[in-house]
Amino acid sequence: MSNPIIITISRQFGSGGHEIGAKLAKELNVPFYDKELVELSAKQSGMSEEVFKGIDESATHSLLFSIATGAYVMGNRSTGYGELEVPLQDKLFLVETDIIKEIARNGSCVIVGRASDYILRDNPYCINVFIHTSLKNRINRISRIHKITEDKAEKLINKTDKRRVNYYNYYTDQKWGLAKNYHLSVDSGIGIDKCVSIIKSLVQ
Repeated sequence: MSNPIIITISRQFGSGGHEIGAKLAKELNVPFYDKELVELSAKQSGMSEEVFKGIDESATHSLLFSIATGAYVMGNRSTGYGELEVPLQDKLFLVETDIIKEIARNGSCVIVGRASDYILRDNPYCINVFIHTSLKNRINRISRIHKITEDKAEKLINKTDKRRVNYYNYYTDQKWGLAKNYHLSVDSGIGIDKCVSIIKSLVQ
């Protein structure tokens, strides 16, 4: 590849987006970022990785949600984003935005989630992919991976997807999962390897 290629992967919970991203990065021989972004964000901010991981996994709607719950308010501390009190959910987004842009400047890579498609919307080398599949497929996958009942798997899927929708729709001016926001949308029901192959074909 003569030019850098940055592939962002948005995904429904249980669709296999993480696995597809990891395999794609391995086959393209480029760096892969998913939960690694939390570690990088914690290091850059000087805060505990566990604190960032907790808010990243439980982030729901917005700044207003954080204020309403009284959770994770930063104040009177040099954070690199001014001295104003900033809820940690918003601080995490700001830190991850800087890191995602820096990663993209450094060359080709695959980034999963975290509104990376929106953050890199002005990058001419960015390809945005959305991974989805039927609820039945997702329930089967989540119940198998997490060793839980299908009922619990469905509840977890609904809860996680709702959280992702709220997060994305709040921090961007776009709608999560809307086809026009992506270059490619793939149903992972055709198989993980087939999805990787299709995305590779687009890149090449």
